[in-house]
Amino acid sequence: MKTFEHLFLAANRWALILLLAAMSVIIFTNVTLRYTTSQSIEWAEEVSRHMMIWLTFLGAGPVLRYGGHIAVENLQDALPRPLAVGLRAVVAVLLFAFFGFMVWYGWLYMERTKFQLTAATQIPFSYIYAAMLVGGVLLVVHWLLIVKDYVLERRFASDAHFDATASASL
Repeated sequence: MKTFEHLFLAANRWALILLLAAMSVIIFTNVTLRYTTSQSIEWAEEVSRHMMIWLTFLGAGPVLRYGGHIAVENLQDALPRPLAVGLRAVVAVLLFAFFGFMVWYGWLYMERTKFQLTAATQIPFSYIYAAMLVGGVLLVVHWLLIVKDYVLERRFASDAHFDATASASL
């Protein structure tokens, strides 16, 4: 299971790195062309926007696993340990439900927009809305990998790249 988790996280990170790099190159090239030649790449803004959407949904899982999303923790801090564990279990179930909602509605949006085309690149909008579906599935997998430690010990994942407890103390 640790091998799967390591490969899964590495693939997710590399997808994010490649998307961000490609988006940066496209935007930099477009700005450079615009200011040096008064020409621009007509599809650059649209493709960059769609890449940002994919970055958001693909990046939500790693942020979740490291405890990087905003959270209000005062109530669980004030409760005795058994009640705090129960509260975190309720939060875990609600998050699973929300991720399921994302997957379901991502699928519905994909189905409804498969014949609508983007303005500049003429690709189906369903490719853009697929980010919600894929991001929701990735969130479920990331959450499954850390939920036990979160519920029982209020502990998120940490590694050499990111440690939520270290960044919270900055």
